[in-house]
Amino acid sequence: MKRMLIKHGTILTMREGEQPIAGDLLIEGDRIMEVAPFIEQPADLVIEARGMAVMPGLINAHNHGAMSLLRAFSDDRKLMDWLEKKMLPAEARMTEEDVYWGTQLAIAEMIRSGTTSFADMYVYMDAVAQAVLDSGMRASLTRGLVFLEDDGGKRMQEGIDLIEKWSGAGEGRITTMLGPHAPYTCPPEPLREVIALARERGIPLHIHLAETKEEIVKIREKYGQTPTEYLYHLGMFEQSHVLLAHAVHLTRRDLGFLRGMRGGVAHNPVSNLKLGCGIAPVMEMKKHGITVGLGTDGAGSATTLDMFAEIKAATWMQKLDTGDPTQLSAEEALRMATIESAKLLGIDHEVGTLEAGKKADVILIDLNQPHLQPVHNLASLLAYSANGSDVDTVIVNGKVLMRKRQLTTLSWEEVQKEAAGRAARLVHGL
Repeated sequence: MKRMLIKHGTILTMREGEQPIAGDLLIEGDRIMEVAPFIEQPADLVIEARGMAVMPGLINAHNHGAMSLLRAFSDDRKLMDWLEKKMLPAEARMTEEDVYWGTQLAIAEMIRSGTTSFADMYVYMDAVAQAVLDSGMRASLTRGLVFLEDDGGKRMQEGIDLIEKWSGAGEGRITTMLGPHAPYTCPPEPLREVIALARERGIPLHIHLAETKEEIVKIREKYGQTPTEYLYHLGMFEQSHVLLAHAVHLTRRDLGFLRGMRGGVAHNPVSNLKLGCGIAPVMEMKKHGITVGLGTDGAGSATTLDMFAEIKAATWMQKLDTGDPTQLSAEEALRMATIESAKLLGIDHEVGTLEAGKKADVILIDLNQPHLQPVHNLASLLAYSANGSDVDTVIVNGKVLMRKRQLTTLSWEEVQKEAAGRAARLVHGL
């Protein structure tokens, strides 16, 4: 079993209350063996990390990877206008091959900005899973289920097929969920069916919730409830692990319904800001004991998949919204992007912190540059000043996916060429 030794780094374990450690990290196979001030062990690969921060890989808790092909195609529009006039017509043209290369484009961006795991909801999920397999990334995959028209159970079967075919693939790097798209696209009967299946088989759920004011009005008019109440009364939070994307518009009563839930909320601050959706009540959710992680949403809306941009936006928005600069500290925001997001994906027993026994998902950040000097407080520096482009090395499952900013499992030239041609075809005439 191969050994990798990272030497002389400043290690931020992201274990609660732990200060940075000046020292070494030993990886054997796909797992971390030791984190200590000094490790003297033979290794097949020694990575010199002097002048670098060493931390867990970032975890993107909500994404639509293949939408990278539609980045910056229809900006500065209202959400429903953006969705119905631009995104949906372009997405309707996507083939399975388009989804594969769009996902590879997203993965290339994520690796180069320090993300090692992501939760993805889309269509043609076999292609997404293959992209994850080929790249060496870690992912939780979900087939988005929309039930606005009768398709004879085709989407539902695709969701089940994804779970049966891909759960545990890639040396355990791929996990799966069931993905009812949103309250406004899932009427009660099919949603009850999905919830019952999830409960019966112990499958986690991934769903959009309360992203816009329009959604609140639509569900209120149709069911006389908030979207959160709608899901609660259908039994979604009774037994299943649930990953809720967005949760921007929650009432105090809604927060009570979510208290004690298994899973939690993927906060997507950049997308919510850019689409004018609002500011999610992150501090209130945390006060109610609700786990809150971070996601980017798709690049079609957020434009960037850089989780360091999300970390900044998340903490700035809460400080502004509450008028209190002490709210959502740098360390809390970094934990949202690592261990808290890991909890949402149900993989916190394996990743999210750097400690012996966990999977070796590790990133190295080059601090030897003007905007990252001097180093008074490492957590503050990384949360408020670091960018994805500062990431030097990325390791997933003990395998190096990027070294000295060079991708090792993907051909950037091939990804770029395929993405450009396919993106041009998708948006032509729209």
